Amino acid sequence: MEEFDIKEATPKDAEKIIAYLAQVGGETDYLSFGKEGLPISIEEEEKFIQNINKEEHSVLYVVWENGEIIGDASLSGFSRRMSHRAEFGISVVKSEWGQGIGSALLQKCIMYAKEHAIELINLEVRSDNIRAIHVYEKYGFRKIGTSPAYYKMDGTYYDFDLMVLDLRRERR
Repeated sequence: MEEFDIKEATPKDAEKIIAYLAQVGGETDYLSFGKEGLPISIEEEEKFIQNINKEEHSVLYVVWENGEIIGDASLSGFSRRMSHRAEFGISVVKSEWGQGIGSALLQKCIMYAKEHAIELINLEVRSDNIRAIHVYEKYGFRKIGTSPAYYKMDGTYYDFDLMVLDLRRERR
């Protein structure tokens, strides 16, 4: 297995993150975007990263290998009465699937959650993404429902499973 580094994103990573998202979006139909990536400028991405880094219940991790991004994961915290919750998102370049990068990112986000009083981590995953669902279940996520026709691609609707990891059990 090759060596990779997981680091918190900084604003100077913005340009590479945008290019990475376009790459990973073109490699899989499991994400909410395709090869067009996200419609965001480098300046907007820099500001987005600055805001995440200031927010106590949010984090964006980037996986680096030989100066290139090969994965990312985020926790996006909620505010006020929902500040005990965060939404999880992840992607890994297809050439690195099955190499443990997703698991390493998930573990890192779970540790972050525990250290920052996040009690519930929610995620949405395409219902037919069996590989991802298996990894989530391995780390304690459980399915709490299905959102029908969550997105539509080329005339076909895709359901998404709603999953949650409840970290409150571990605090008792």
